[in-house]
Amino acid sequence: MSNTELSRMKQPLVPLATLIGRDLRNLKIEKPIVKYGQAGLARKGEDYFLIKTDCQRIPGDSSTLFSVFAILDGHNGMSAAVFAKENILSNVTSAIPQDISRDEWLQALPRALVVGFVKTDIEFQKKGETSGTTATFVIIDGWTVTVASVGDSRCILDTQGGVVSLLTVDHRLEENVEERERVTASGGEVGRLNVYGANEVGPLRCWPGGLCLSRSIGDTDVGEYIVPIPHVKQVKLSNAGGRLIIASDGIWDALSSDVAAKSCRGLPAELAAKLVVKEALRSRGLKDDTTCLVVDIIPSDYPVLPIIPRKKYNMLISLFFRKKSQNSSNKASNKLSAVGAVEELFEEGSAVLTERLGKESPFNMNSGIFRCAVCQVDQPPGDGLAVNSGPYFPSASKSWEGPFLCTNCRKKKDAMEGKRLSIPIVDSIVI
Repeated sequence: MSNTELSRMKQPLVPLATLIGRDLRNLKIEKPIVKYGQAGLARKGEDYFLIKTDCQRIPGDSSTLFSVFAILDGHNGMSAAVFAKENILSNVTSAIPQDISRDEWLQALPRALVVGFVKTDIEFQKKGETSGTTATFVIIDGWTVTVASVGDSRCILDTQGGVVSLLTVDHRLEENVEERERVTASGGEVGRLNVYGANEVGPLRCWPGGLCLSRSIGDTDVGEYIVPIPHVKQVKLSNAGGRLIIASDGIWDALSSDVAAKSCRGLPAELAAKLVVKEALRSRGLKDDTTCLVVDIIPSDYPVLPIIPRKKYNMLISLFFRKKSQNSSNKASNKLSAVGAVEELFEEGSAVLTERLGKESPFNMNSGIFRCAVCQVDQPPGDGLAVNSGPYFPSASKSWEGPFLCTNCRKKKDAMEGKRLSIPIVDSIVI
C-alpha cells in the first residue's frame, strides 16, 4: 500500500450532510435569490410589465435559469407596448447562438439586445400602426445584470453599500444634447411647441410628430431617426447583492434616483414598489401612468435587504464602478470583495447600428447562404449587403468585413442614419 493511500485512510470521513451543506453554500454564491414586487396606477392605461423568472438558456435544463423584468411605457396608444411585451424576449434569444457556455452567452447578450429591439421595431412597423413605447429590459443571470433601454423609463441600482447608480440613459431631447444633434443630422427637426405663432412652450420635441424622445420602439409617424437601438449596460454585483428599481417616467418625473432608493430601503420588494409609487403620487399627483418594479438580488441568507445608513457621497466613482478591460475577462484575480462593489462589464449607447453589430462572420459562410444579422433569416448574399463594406455584397475575392443585412433591414439601417428619410403618416403630438 502506497503512502498516498495510507494518508487517505487516516483522513477522517466527512459526513454527507456536511458535503451537502458545502454545496448549498457554494450554490448561494453562484445563484442568488431573485425577489420582486410591482405596483402602479394608470392614468392612460399604456404602461405594461414583463416578468419572467423561469427562462432557460438551454431548454429543459433548470440549472440555466435566468430572469427577465421589463417596463414598457406606451404613448399614442398601447399597441406598440403590447407588441414589444410579447416579442422582445424571443427576438433577443433567437439572436444568440445555441450550445454556447454561460460566459459566452453573457458576452453575446449586449449585441443580441440590440438585434432584438431593432427586429421588434421592424416587425411592428409592418402592422401599419403609429403608437410607440419606451422599453427598459433587464436580464438577471446569477449576479450579472444586463439592462437595455430606449426612452425615459429608468433602471437604477441600489447596492448594499448605499450607493445609487443609473443603469440606463434617458433619451429625452430636452436633456440629451448628443441625441438632439443626431436627430437633426438625420433629417429631423427639434423644437418646442408653437401654439398659433405664440411663444414656444413645453419640452423639446422632434417634428413632425411632436415626440419628446429620441429613441423608442414604433412611432413610425415621427420618422425613423427616432431609433430603437438601445443603450446597454452590463454589471456584475458582489455576492452582497443589490436592489433594482425599474420604473416609468411617472415615477422619475416626481422622484430623483436617490429619493426613490432611500424611500424603500429595508422593505420587502413588494412593499417597496408600492411605497415608491405612493411617494411619487404624494410628490406630483397622478399626472401620468405611474409604474414601478422592485427587484432584489440577494443571497438566500438575507431574505430582505437590510436598512443601510446613508453614506457621504465623497467617494470616487472609480471605487464603485471598476471598468473591466477587454483583456482581463479571463483573469481569475479580478474578484470583488467589498460589500456593495459593482464590476462594470459592458456599456455602449451608440445609435449607429453598424457600430453595435460588430464585424462577426455570418452563419453558414461556406455554404453560400448568409443569415441577416437583424431578422435572422437565411438568404443568398445577392439579396443584401455587409454593413461595413459598401452598397453591395462584396465579391468572393474580398474579405468579409461585417454582418450580412437583408434588403429590408438594410433599408431600416439607412433610414435610421438619415440616408433614406421616412415619410410620416400623420402629424401628431405625442406626450
